[in-house]
Amino acid sequence: MTLRRRGRMIAFQALYAWDINRAPLDELVDFSWLDQEERPEVLDFARFLLSGTVEQSKAVDTMIKKHLHNWTFSRLKRVDLAILRMSAFSLLFQKDIAPSIVIDEAIALAVDFGTDESFRFINGVLDSISHDCQPPTNEASP
Repeated sequence: MTLRRRGRMIAFQALYAWDINRAPLDELVDFSWLDQEERPEVLDFARFLLSGTVEQSKAVDTMIKKHLHNWTFSRLKRVDLAILRMSAFSLLFQKDIAPSIVIDEAIALAVDFGTDESFRFINGVLDSISHDCQPPTNEASP
């Protein structure tokens, strides 16, 4: 498993915990709940994702709600919501990471932790968000 994938997994788990019990961010980012030692760069990346997602949760949730088709925000499964939040944060604020990588990583998390349909649903929502986040092209019409 790559260092960034491990960081995403840790951030996803912390976001799930944040959503369930609204634990303070400073408690979550110390990662005392982890059973094993992690490399500092893994924890740094997880902290970045977790802190950024929580701090930008209003903008992130607004973007997710905008791209839910035939679905309501309150019906989202908590696992799916944690994955969507973290990934939407990345699409909105991590312009140095290709949207395809963000979506692929989200799908991997959904396959591992979600329901049988989670990965399809998450893929559709994130694909829609990624198109919304791309700058318009300046191509002339033929």
